Amino acid sequence: MSKWFFINLAVFIFALWKMSTDHLGVHILFGGFGLLFVLYNWTRHAVFSTIRSNISRKRKIKYAKLSKKVLPIHKWTGTTALILILFHIFFVIHYFGFQVTNVKMVSGLLAVITLSLVVITGWMRFIKTTYKRRMIHLTLGFCLFTFVLLHLIF
Repeated sequence: MSKWFFINLAVFIFALWKMSTDHLGVHILFGGFGLLFVLYNWTRHAVFSTIRSNISRKRKIKYAKLSKKVLPIHKWTGTTALILILFHIFFVIHYFGFQVTNVKMVSGLLAVITLSLVVITGWMRFIKTTYKRRMIHLTLGFCLFTFVLLHLIF
């Protein structure tokens, strides 16, 4: 298994812990479901990392077939994640207002901007796949993962 499976699992458990120790409002539920969709899509990177690792050919084929089945819904889960996160933002601003000095809000803003770019480049890849678009999509995915982790920590 790829280290990304374990990193995703750790982030998921950390997010569950953060949600359970705080007041569970509707804004947190939307954020949690949005994170779940983001982590689901990010797990595809873990599958591809596993395929590229030094494992048996039989397991590589098994993971490749699994990934091929998941591919058609990948773009829809990413778009759904963006919609859920936009609801999360709406409720957060409704309850707390927007504060530029709040580090959690700034990290969330960076995360949603990056998520929007990831979704846009994902749909652009669906329309016409190029190496450059793939690399931009992947790099933005890493940036998104970092911003989401920072948002969770703050």
